[in-house]
Amino acid sequence: MRVPKRITFQLAVLAYRCQHNMAPRYLTAQLHQASNVGYRQRLRSSSSAKLDVPRTEHVTIGGRAFSSTAAHVWNSLPIAVQSSESLDIFRLRLKTELFEHSYN
Repeated sequence: MRVPKRITFQLAVLAYRCQHNMAPRYLTAQLHQASNVGYRQRLRSSSSAKLDVPRTEHVTIGGRAFSSTAAHVWNSLPIAVQSSESLDIFRLRLKTELFEHSYN
């Protein structure tokens, strides 16, 4: 697997751990479900497992933050990968997904 996909893999695993309270609090506190954000509660996306991507003023600084990049990576995953029952199953499905995108 190439380096950008490895970074994507690590961010997705951290996002999964944050969603299931297996990560440190300082990371978990940075990711928010779209359904928990006040202005998005009436949208269709509030019923999905999507994360809220915070708006940033500076692309070079804010766009590289964990809260932004992890939310982008998580939201780009298929529902079948996001709804995995355990971390091992999530990693297996995620690797399969990333390999398919890399070599197809």
